[in-house]
Amino acid sequence: MEIHDLAKYQQYMTQIKPALAAVGARYLVRGGAHRVVEGDWRPKRLVIVEFPDPTALQSFYESATYQGLKALREQASTASPVTVEGV
Repeated sequence: MEIHDLAKYQQYMTQIKPALAAVGARYLVRGGAHRVVEGDWRPKRLVIVEFPDPTALQSFYESATYQGLKALREQASTASPVTVEGV
């Protein structure tokens, strides 16, 4: 993730935190220092969110609440979201 409009991103953060908590999701990693030990991937910022299960993630992602927040996130940052099961 790369933030290019901090004010808009902060607006997104104030709204996404309670939306995630409402579905039982929580942040595991949010922008901490990181180091790539192999390969040429150079992420600027990492964010990892844990959901109770894949169904909760899918429901949240497709919800009207998140779709509105996603639009705000896309105005404020560039990201490449992925999902991983079993973490």
